[in-house]
Amino acid sequence: MTISSLNEKSKKKILIVDDSALMRRVMCDIINSDERFQVVDQVFDGEAAYELLKKNQYDGVVLDVNMPKLNGIQLLRMLQKDKIRARIMMASTDTKEGASVTMESLDLGAIDFIEKPANLSYLKGDEFKTKFLDILYAVVTSRQSNIQKDSVIPKQKQEESTRKLVDIVRRSQPTVGGQKIVAIASSTGGPKALQSVIPRLPAELAAPVLIVQHMPKGFTQSLAERLNSLSKMEVKEAVDGESIENGTVYIAQGGKHMNVVTKGGKAYISYTDEPPREGVKPCANYMYESLKNSNYSQVVCVVLTGMGADGTKGIVNLETAKKVHVIAQDEATSTVYGMPKCIAATGLVNQVVGLDDVAQEIIMNVGVK
Repeated sequence: MTISSLNEKSKKKILIVDDSALMRRVMCDIINSDERFQVVDQVFDGEAAYELLKKNQYDGVVLDVNMPKLNGIQLLRMLQKDKIRARIMMASTDTKEGASVTMESLDLGAIDFIEKPANLSYLKGDEFKTKFLDILYAVVTSRQSNIQKDSVIPKQKQEESTRKLVDIVRRSQPTVGGQKIVAIASSTGGPKALQSVIPRLPAELAAPVLIVQHMPKGFTQSLAERLNSLSKMEVKEAVDGESIENGTVYIAQGGKHMNVVTKGGKAYISYTDEPPREGVKPCANYMYESLKNSNYSQVVCVVLTGMGADGTKGIVNLETAKKVHVIAQDEATSTVYGMPKCIAATGLVNQVVGLDDVAQEIIMNVGVK
């Protein structure tokens, strides 16, 4: 076997599913330009993709949403129903409807998504290419797929569990007094992970919750609406200038960096427009570092699944000025064990826990009203 054929064999095999011939050509060119990947099949509708996925194994699938015969959401449902395993990256539009459908696709097992730009020159530019390949690599190397072991806890049982924990915490409140805040960083696999954390938090949580989830502008509003519909706490996309209140979850807007500023002893949301940091915008490092000058006595820092290292430098800097309690998601339950691994390597992590235990540890460390 030649070196060339060995290289071909080691490349990750990719299936493209998109009804736009232009998009298929652009994505094909981007993927094949990288020595890690090779497009081995491309089809223009979900029906043809379903037939291929029944017979063949691919390392990754790039899937469009709107297609004839069988759209992306319908295909994801069929794959789940028939237990056909695939690692899927969605190609999504930034419209309100497109963002909502993207949230649904992540619920149905897609690992991450790329926003399809309307601008053709940006589509063919280096920035889009780099972002596309980074996300694709995270997807094909993910520990997860669209078919996961069913660990969904019935809502009533989940609420009973939270209620019992609240009663226990009320009888034995955390030892650290003063104001507290929870600050969460998440990326690839984050939207699904957040659905295992935020709905388990009680409305009486004695702290506000800040979340930086790596997402483009337009998608964070849909994420907030989705989490709000499932949660006891109010979940909202954070608004510039609003005061930060206990019992509320604030999600950073896509495309801006969320900070905490203090005026007259009160904490407020503030957005800044610096360039991306760690390759992302919003960047959790800014959120953590802004808390150095806040009035909070303790910051419970939570680092969930995601590629890269966002959150680590921010927490390291924050720890020089504040008491922090750091919770990292474990490798076994992370879609991509990048961000939690980086913070764990610093030695600052107090707890490494499975996803289902994150909310419990937040409650135990923050307390309830």
